[in-house]
Amino acid sequence: MTDPAQDRPARPRTYEEALAALATARGPDDLFGGYPTDAATAARRYRRLARLLHPDTAPLGHRAEATAACAALNRLRAAQQAQPADLLTTRRHRYRIGELIGTGDVAVLRAARARPRDGGHELDAVLKISRIAADNDLMEREAHALGWLARHGDPRFRPYVPTLLESFRHADASDPAGAPRRVNALLRLDGFTTLAELRAAFPAGLDPRDAAWIWRRLLVALGHAHRTGVRHGAVLPEHILVQLEEHGLVLVDWCYATTGPRTPAPALVERHRHRYPPEVADRRPVTEATDIHLASHCIAELMGGRAPREMRAFLAGCMLPAEPRRPHDAWKLLGELDQLLAHLYGPRTFRALHLPVA
Repeated sequence: MTDPAQDRPARPRTYEEALAALATARGPDDLFGGYPTDAATAARRYRRLARLLHPDTAPLGHRAEATAACAALNRLRAAQQAQPADLLTTRRHRYRIGELIGTGDVAVLRAARARPRDGGHELDAVLKISRIAADNDLMEREAHALGWLARHGDPRFRPYVPTLLESFRHADASDPAGAPRRVNALLRLDGFTTLAELRAAFPAGLDPRDAAWIWRRLLVALGHAHRTGVRHGAVLPEHILVQLEEHGLVLVDWCYATTGPRTPAPALVERHRHRYPPEVADRRPVTEATDIHLASHCIAELMGGRAPREMRAFLAGCMLPAEPRRPHDAWKLLGELDQLLAHLYGPRTFRALHLPVA
């Protein structure tokens, strides 16, 4: 997560410092501040530089140099003011903002094309923008959790979580309160179906043999997070994305995550209150068993009445009301699940999964 103070341009106090700032600037945002700097702040920074570099106030013998510097400064200022409204510049990237692609409980999602400031290829991104400033803390939790997993998680399992490009503040000019919002910029995920959509496509329940690979990969995602000390806290159908043909899975929306010492959940998704185990509503600490309970509820619902008796019993053991009695180790649970699947269906084979034709 980026520190907003690091995004502020240095404040030159002398002619020499202003000249050095101009010489090292890669673009107008390095001098006047990139997004989310407001127009008044950018104008104030420009006026300071213009005053320091003006030929009439330049040190003796530097008038010609100052004249050229002022001309360069004015060109950069004009370039910044000419930037289109859908172009957003931060310390690390330039984003060309596209269409609204979703609205969640905490944030709105905007498509974007991201180009690194230090060069490189454009990337398909999603800007996850806090809906209200009061939820900034949840967005910061996500940025912290994803950053922690990127630094300390096993690289083999990084595809199971979103990739955070950066996190920064957003000053919304249309907000009467003027409160900054937190924005998490993520690599875009295409070709995925949510577990909620998959459940709706199979109202009678998904074949347990198809649900099995989703279940296994979900436990891998949780095992990867838990091993680094991160609990997701909201393993819900909308937050589980699957690639049907490639059998991929990504666990998204880490806004409710807890890291380090076990603490109560920062919030719960009210419409899914019935899914949560008792410790969440009781404001007791979220543990690895909390995530396993939520994940098991998703898988049980996905299969509906099609799960065999042994599988239903296995899931029931993962959803016991008493938190200490539930499994806590997702990796160990994955091994036990594999034994159950081998008993029920024999050696694993690849099964293509397609949505029903409408």
